[in-house]
Amino acid sequence: MARIRLFIDHPLAAEQPVPLTGDQAHYLSGVMRLTPGAVIEVFNGRDGAWSARLAQATKRGGSLDVLEQTAPQRNPPDLWLVFAPIKKARTDFIVEKAAEMGAARILPVQTDHTNAERIRQDRLQAHAVEAAEQCGGTFVPAVADLVPLSRLLDGWDASRRILWADEALAGPAHTLAGLPRGPWAILIGPEGGFSDAERARLAALPHVSRISLGPRILRADTAAVAALALWQAALGDW
Repeated sequence: MARIRLFIDHPLAAEQPVPLTGDQAHYLSGVMRLTPGAVIEVFNGRDGAWSARLAQATKRGGSLDVLEQTAPQRNPPDLWLVFAPIKKARTDFIVEKAAEMGAARILPVQTDHTNAERIRQDRLQAHAVEAAEQCGGTFVPAVADLVPLSRLLDGWDASRRILWADEALAGPAHTLAGLPRGPWAILIGPEGGFSDAERARLAALPHVSRISLGPRILRADTAAVAALALWQAALGDW
């Protein structure tokens, strides 16, 4: 049986007790049917993975006793995913897959054609946590709140290059050979694409590289996964 993994927002060290929230205690005792003495794996995104023994669990909370480190901290490459939110379930999918595939930060943006006017940042962050728990990771990417694309670009540090998956370039897929390593962000547009004004601004930025993801125009959620895989294979830690 696969070991149960849990994200704990608390420092981790051997022989240290750590508290459980009511929801975490319910998950371990009520959903997974664990009893005191059961051993699980925990991580906090900073200190690697650790084995921990369930000390107590009630409806109001509980505690774990940390035992020993089971894996070192593994941080992803310095890669951000910038995307325009779409329908709820598909936005959830993008966040989950970005966390699994090694994005270091996830930034939803409001564009001229974005259908969603708001997001639940806390809910998306919870999806990123769940993805890290399930895929064996020790890092959880931060999910930012929704901001207008224009504001994000106004304050952008040009030392972080942007890889723009441009649906207008649909055709032979591009490779990333020759692009420099270092901090990057992948940019995925909304359903319907960027507006003419947004396209003109992006095309004029010297730190933006446009790429094709192949001969077919991909949905936004598919494009995010494809672009992440392409970057990780060429410039990341795959």
